[in-house]
Amino acid sequence: MPTAMRFLATACLGLLLILMTACTTTAPMNPSGEFVAREIALDGQTYRYQVFVPAARFRSDKPPVVLFLNGSGERGRDGVKQTMAGLGPYLREHADTFPALVVFPQAPDDTEWTQDAGPIAFATLDAALREFNGDPDRVSLTGMSMGGYGTWELALQQPTRFAALVPICGGITVDWGRDRPSMNVHSVAGAADPFAAAAQRLKDVPVWIFHGGKDDVVPPSQSRRMDAALKAAGARDARYTEFPDANHNSWDATYAHAPMWDWLFAQRRGR
Repeated sequence: MPTAMRFLATACLGLLLILMTACTTTAPMNPSGEFVAREIALDGQTYRYQVFVPAARFRSDKPPVVLFLNGSGERGRDGVKQTMAGLGPYLREHADTFPALVVFPQAPDDTEWTQDAGPIAFATLDAALREFNGDPDRVSLTGMSMGGYGTWELALQQPTRFAALVPICGGITVDWGRDRPSMNVHSVAGAADPFAAAAQRLKDVPVWIFHGGKDDVVPPSQSRRMDAALKAAGARDARYTEFPDANHNSWDATYAHAPMWDWLFAQRRGR
């Protein structure tokens, strides 16, 4: 073989090896779970949100999806603060093993999930399902405090949308003295018994309610009454766990409760 041909063959082989090495190095992209930033446009406004994308080994099929609603302390427009309390810190500690997509919309300042922030949550969920190929039949809804109220509200607005609900330290009414009537669950606010009305509409959706027994922000009576109403309505799967020594931040104990996740990921819409 002429010298020039040998040189060309060697150069091509070297380039091929470099390309193969590069492909091998980058093939398992983002092998660990990670947060990614996104934004949507809705009614002329831009809203930032986050999506937790699970580790690569959980993405071969359509993964289950969790929609998380933040509390009032995490409202804003930065698109990050809603991941700093509740489910976000748990995911950072379990990024390698958590098997689901998690969507984190952010309620803007001075809004409630039970009012004008609800459409933001649904829009971010729809966008994440499209982009990340989540399973629409395994979408669960959870939220804490204001987001706990929002969990009930959004589920009542679209009762056939969710496979399961996990409301934490939330409620249905604020008739316990909180000067914040906008946080009432509006879908049943006009009912003679809002708890019974909500339970009747959600009795076919699996629900696991959590609350702290020493909650001095939202009284646990809110969750106790909703649990009783669900059972009275003949709910298919209604559960209630009260952590006796927990205050308002019962979300930490909830998301660390492994049986809850086992139960949640076993649910499928309409089953």
